[in-house]
Amino acid sequence: MKELINILDLQMETPGMYGWFHLMFFALSIIAGIILCVFFGKAEKKTVNTILLSVSILVILLEVYKQFNYSFSYEEDKLVFDYQWYAFPFQFCSTPMFVGLIAGILRKGRVHDALCAYLATFAFFAGACVMFYPADVFIGTIGINIQTMICHGSMISIAVYLLYTGYVKREHKTILKAIPVFAVMVIMAVIMNEIAYQSGLLESETFNMFFISPYCEPSLPVYSQVQAVVPFPWCLFIYVAAFSLAAYIILLLSMLIEKIAARAVK
Repeated sequence: MKELINILDLQMETPGMYGWFHLMFFALSIIAGIILCVFFGKAEKKTVNTILLSVSILVILLEVYKQFNYSFSYEEDKLVFDYQWYAFPFQFCSTPMFVGLIAGILRKGRVHDALCAYLATFAFFAGACVMFYPADVFIGTIGINIQTMICHGSMISIAVYLLYTGYVKREHKTILKAIPVFAVMVIMAVIMNEIAYQSGLLESETFNMFFISPYCEPSLPVYSQVQAVVPFPWCLFIYVAAFSLAAYIILLLSMLIEKIAARAVK
């Protein structure tokens, strides 16, 4: 057991932003998206489901590894379990693996389409934010760095595929399908944060899903400044509105690219 933990915790020099490690996985995420578009461009329902399930299962397995790595250690040749609640897998960037899994299982319909719209817009934004600015995601553990890059990079690859192939329609009403999914995720995060507070967990642990808990020190870039001066209900509204706007901009950009491409062909 000790040998296994040591292998899973192999160390490396903490990667720098836009260093070789970062740029390699950035390039791989783009290449993966291109491969999906080229070889699976027809985007039939069965094909999309297979891709969503495969990527989601891979990311979930990597998340299991992450939880194991964070929870188990050896101290004086004794196995110690100490769950790190701050790493509980329900942050904004964690949701695509669950959403993709459910979307890959469901038959095509309103719920399936809404989940895919979420993956093509909100998840794209989440993945792009980290892949363009991974300031705080790298540590000295090789496996965790690989896990976080695959997790966030796959969000871009899947989103590009869904938008490029037209499986998620490049039209304004697509965002109206995605927003309810995001709203449900935010509500779940609020409930979890409240349970953590009421249970007394926050007395000894950090638990701040989506980084919106009013009981924890604000830490999300930019939004933390809003949290410092605006009451929580309004903070929550601003949070949902801001992320929805960002996701909508992603959709608008895809629509713009489509129009430019159409004109170039003419």
